[in-house]
Amino acid sequence: MHRLQLHYTLSRDNSPALVRNPLIDLLQAVSSQGSISGGARALGLSYRHVWGELKRWENELGNELVIWEKGQSALLTDFGNKLMWAERQAQARLAPQIEALRSELERSYALAFDSSVHVVTLYASHDDALSALREHALRGDALAPGHEPCQVHLDIRFTGSVDAIRALNEGRCVMAGFHTLLGTGPLTKRSYKPLLQPGQHKIIGFAQRTQGLMVARGNPLGLNSLQDVVLRRARFTNRTLGSGTRVVLDELLAQASLLASDVNGYAHTEPSHAAVAQAVAAGQCDVGLGIAAAARQVGLDFVPLADERYQLVCLKSALAQPGIMALLQLLQTRAWQDKIALIAGYAAQDSGQVLSLRKVLPWWDYRRKKTALMA
Repeated sequence: MHRLQLHYTLSRDNSPALVRNPLIDLLQAVSSQGSISGGARALGLSYRHVWGELKRWENELGNELVIWEKGQSALLTDFGNKLMWAERQAQARLAPQIEALRSELERSYALAFDSSVHVVTLYASHDDALSALREHALRGDALAPGHEPCQVHLDIRFTGSVDAIRALNEGRCVMAGFHTLLGTGPLTKRSYKPLLQPGQHKIIGFAQRTQGLMVARGNPLGLNSLQDVVLRRARFTNRTLGSGTRVVLDELLAQASLLASDVNGYAHTEPSHAAVAQAVAAGQCDVGLGIAAAARQVGLDFVPLADERYQLVCLKSALAQPGIMALLQLLQTRAWQDKIALIAGYAAQDSGQVLSLRKVLPWWDYRRKKTALMA
């Protein structure tokens, strides 16, 4: 069985949307002209080229395509005719899908040819506000006064907070999104400090949001704290290793003097807030840690536990890039800050402001370090 590969070309022509193989064009020309030389002329190619391509395709496909009889009109073999029939059938059946695919590709390439559109690749912990920002940014109609309107296309890849910062450091993106509890503790420090370097990374304010327990409507088990989850042996669903929410859970457990082994289901994981919420809604577990917006989307109750800061981070050198500059301007607008306030459990916090690591992450306290060295 031969496999298909699809290719496309870029052109100024407004030609029909076709997924076409050059072999089919060769067969069509030879069939309609009755000879290889006539087919070559119709295609604007040399006889030698067309003859060589047909022989190459016969070797590739393991079947003859043309009946080669000297002095006779060239005829397609049964296999050659069936190839042309299959191509006509596919074109007829798939024309709407092919046209839709062409339209989607053209929309994507339109960004590359539009100088007013800036593409920012962002790896980030899953966040509802970022999804809303992606739609808001592409409209480009709400920048700060005094700035030229432009569009920012956020190419977002959702991954864990730790993995997102690693992607930034490895050059796979220009910005990362991660979240930490207000007043972060030792577990958060251990997770993020090795990844962030003063003078190299810059924090950009984005939002404050609330993490809490997502439970069935009416909270039938009366789960109002992690202690309740442990005492009632409630079935818990965790987030995957490397996610910011898992770091938050471990920090909250430590603050409550609880161990991971105390939680019934600590090893059971889902990849996103939405997936955890869906597991609770489906009765696969009793509770999970997540954000209010995810709980509300599937009709769950939400018990707030802690506020956290969701922030963006980029390399200091990236602050001069047009896409980053445009994004910071957009984050500072009233239109965006009003929009994020409508998302359950969210509020704008230092939105679009470039912040020092020391302000956001308290373990970077140089004054305290200097005092300790002098003591």
